Amino acid sequence: MTVSDDDVFKRFPDVLITYDNIEHYRGLLQRRLLINRCDDCGYWVYPHRPLCPRCWSWSVTPTEVSGRGHVYLFTVVKQTRANDQAAQRQGAVVLIGVELAEQPGLRYLSTVDAIAFADLRHDMPVELTWTERDGLAVPAFRPATQNEEARVG
Repeated sequence: MTVSDDDVFKRFPDVLITYDNIEHYRGLLQRRLLINRCDDCGYWVYPHRPLCPRCWSWSVTPTEVSGRGHVYLFTVVKQTRANDQAAQRQGAVVLIGVELAEQPGLRYLSTVDAIAFADLRHDMPVELTWTERDGLAVPAFRPATQNEEARVG
């Protein structure tokens, strides 16, 4: 599925889209989680930047991650904006920071799927899934299956 720059801007009107992050958002529209990776040393660069903080190379390429990882942190957010009807209907949102399997310290903030807040545990193996929000597919994480647990650990 080809996604143009115009498609990205139209689907994410409230997001500051830049040269450094447009491929990430293009990937979301394709249900692919893309993180910049240094072409010279292999270091994963997130948040998205044009420069590798390890080797100072300007050669970084958006690369799909496996979607495997473990829970690094989790919290509940109960903030809404007065004019955001969807958020008011949704209520509290459980957010997790996932340390992705690709690299120690490579963390991605997302929502959860198929697990209650009370059942979340630090270091719990998780895997990427996709949920719908306001007509967009958004990345979320769910408990890893037994096969995925073996690959994450």
